[in-house]
Amino acid sequence: MDWHSGILLAVKTKTNAMLRHYIRIALRNLAKQKILTFVNVAGLSLGMACFSLILLFAVSEFSFDKFNKRAGQIYRVEERYTRDDGREAGIGELGVALAPAMKKAFPDVEEAVRLSNGRKMYMGGYNDVVQLNMVYADPGFLSMFSFPLLYGNKKALQDPYAVVITRSRARQLFGTEDAVGKTLPIKTDSEFHLFSVTAVAEDMPLNTSISFDVLGNYQYLEITDTDRVTSSAHWTRTYGDQTFVLLRPGSRLPQQRESLLKFRLPHFPEEVDAWRKTKRMPARYVLQPLLSLHTDTSVDGGSDTVDPKNIWILLGIAAGIVLIASINFTTLAIARSAGRAREVGVRKVVGGLRRQLIAQFLTESVLLSVLSSFLGWLLASALLPWFSQLAGRPLEFTTSLFPQLSWMLAGLTLLVGVLAGSYPALVLSGFNTVEVLKAKIRLGGSNLFTRSLVTVQFVLSIGLIIATVVMLRQVNYLRTKDLGLIKENTIVVHTRNIDATAAYPLFRQTLASRNEVLGVAASAIGLGEGQGQMGGMYDFSGKLAGVIEYPVDENFLPVMGLQLIAGRNFDRSITSDTVSNIIVNETLVHADLGLEPQQAIGQQIKTGVPPGSHAPLQYKTIIGVVRDFNFEPLNKKVRAQLFEMPVRFKPACFFVHLRAGDPTPVLDKMAATWKTISPDIPFSYSFLDEDLDRFYKSETRWGNIIACAGGISIFLACMGLFGLASLSAANRVKEIGIRKILGATAADIVGLLTGGFLRLVVLAAVIASPIAWMIMNRWLRDFAYRIDVGWWVFGVTALMAMGIAFLTIGLQAFRTARANPVKSLRVE
Repeated sequence: MDWHSGILLAVKTKTNAMLRHYIRIALRNLAKQKILTFVNVAGLSLGMACFSLILLFAVSEFSFDKFNKRAGQIYRVEERYTRDDGREAGIGELGVALAPAMKKAFPDVEEAVRLSNGRKMYMGGYNDVVQLNMVYADPGFLSMFSFPLLYGNKKALQDPYAVVITRSRARQLFGTEDAVGKTLPIKTDSEFHLFSVTAVAEDMPLNTSISFDVLGNYQYLEITDTDRVTSSAHWTRTYGDQTFVLLRPGSRLPQQRESLLKFRLPHFPEEVDAWRKTKRMPARYVLQPLLSLHTDTSVDGGSDTVDPKNIWILLGIAAGIVLIASINFTTLAIARSAGRAREVGVRKVVGGLRRQLIAQFLTESVLLSVLSSFLGWLLASALLPWFSQLAGRPLEFTTSLFPQLSWMLAGLTLLVGVLAGSYPALVLSGFNTVEVLKAKIRLGGSNLFTRSLVTVQFVLSIGLIIATVVMLRQVNYLRTKDLGLIKENTIVVHTRNIDATAAYPLFRQTLASRNEVLGVAASAIGLGEGQGQMGGMYDFSGKLAGVIEYPVDENFLPVMGLQLIAGRNFDRSITSDTVSNIIVNETLVHADLGLEPQQAIGQQIKTGVPPGSHAPLQYKTIIGVVRDFNFEPLNKKVRAQLFEMPVRFKPACFFVHLRAGDPTPVLDKMAATWKTISPDIPFSYSFLDEDLDRFYKSETRWGNIIACAGGISIFLACMGLFGLASLSAANRVKEIGIRKILGATAADIVGLLTGGFLRLVVLAAVIASPIAWMIMNRWLRDFAYRIDVGWWVFGVTALMAMGIAFLTIGLQAFRTARANPVKSLRVE
């Protein structure tokens, strides 16, 4: 061994020995101060558990679709347009003819596939009939996306009657994973058809925008679905189908707006006319990256989205909770500094260097942080099922899906340990040796730094409480606002898997005699979250605009409580009502036509078959105008809407309006009637008010998460406040003893010890209120219908924070006030 190696070995040995020495002393000191150690570890553990859960959620949301090997080359075609409020929005569900045309028109498009919206369909398993999520896709889907196949190959979707199922569904349907070659009966429309299982895929990952239980061939829809067959040349008629393209490496097509515009114009000649008049295109095609599908809330349709702004806010809240826990560590370390001052003095007398003392205190801090992180991870794992339910999606700590979690949590642990321990280490190691040994050093809890820390804690806590109150009030407003229709006591019967045209008269006739039933209606489009819409276009005096179409029966308006403000309702005995007459809403009349309701009666607009099909538009006559009602979430203004009563009417759902009371007897009667209509399909229903409330599940989820965060933050802040109150009382023992001898009461002592801290809470409320007001007003800006943030919210929150703080400090102050002053003075 040369002398260089010898020196390195000696240095390494000495460093290891010093580290072991620091750890041994740290453990000894932590064991001596069990209560403060427990408070520190408990606070940090709770903070780290919260941060771990929220970090897992954030990483999961931002990692959507990244498992696809060619994710950077996959795009969804969307249609961008300018909304009535001036904001740009997009539609991700486009015409049936788009995908084949794009593959033919652009050499850069290596593959183009259509993907239908997911539908719950009944399938025959070896045990029973089950309802599973089924989507249809073009054969190139399996090559474009990276869904691993356990059995079969990428060419599994060549036959129209071929299907791919997931591993868990294969076990559910056939009792085995290897189901290739087995026959699967699936009910499409009103009867079962036999499909062949050609591949089995691994279960869907947690972070995918595209999911299915059963994947069918889109060619099956092209040859059997009447609507899609007749609209194969239509460019605006949509059925919830998305179009994905795989571009060749290095393609610049997403940036070539001119090329996409030239591709679109021949299929939308009416838009060319509009462009000539207004010098702006009504709409355009845009290629949306696959990796932005989950976080782009401006696009409607196709996938569940989340606003990235909310995720960053949530991460900020999590960081705030960890900051509060770290501040607790710092303040409690300062609180026990008086007890360790002599230790510092003695170690300096015997030759201890300041850097060694700093290293010692930082070692203690990091050890506490590591221990807290470990306990926090255990707590987070235990709370994960509850948090998954709160977050609205399944979550799990897995490094295979989220490899970045490991280094993020490890880095946070080290960062918290160093930051939380830096100030105490620097202060304690800087004590003057002589003054320490003469007991002249006294680090009080009233210094500017510790008071600033307490103020920061309560600024964060009060801000979170204000945000919680505002969000919960807004969600309650959304749920209770009058939408302009009857949503209470209304049952929605779902009919997509039966011959609803034949079943509806029988179903309605059976319920008509029931006293509890106030009315039965039918519609081809449902209401509420996940029900979809039927979009179309109309032309009035050369003005082309979009409209939401609702094919309904003559009972729909009165049963749903929609108020006619001009004209009349549909009448099936009038032939023109089933051919050329329509009813429209106020928005279409006022905003689009520029007419009063009475003036609109008898007016004709061109609508029906979309312009993109190149078929002539049909004239429709307005016979009625209904008052606006909110058929979309309340973050959107009411859009133009029309109702029609077609001759060939195929309901998607029945609406049954009941008298207030127990709906069980009527539901039993409905189930019995359903069994006579469709004995092999289970009765499926929902309540309309719950369907509409699901529009706001995201807001409810955020409100609940922030409420939990606010509660935890105020709890942690009070822990730190308790530590500082303990320090203040310990440093003023002699003063309090003298005051009591001179006649001070317990109330006087409590007021003396709590007054300064309560002023800090008031200061925190003054700082937090305007900040929270600005943030929450920005959040409320996304809602077309919103509450006003009253100033009483800030006053009540401040009083609540002061009350909690007073109880926390008052407990310690009362104990100090009741102490025997003689003993206090003897100790001094």
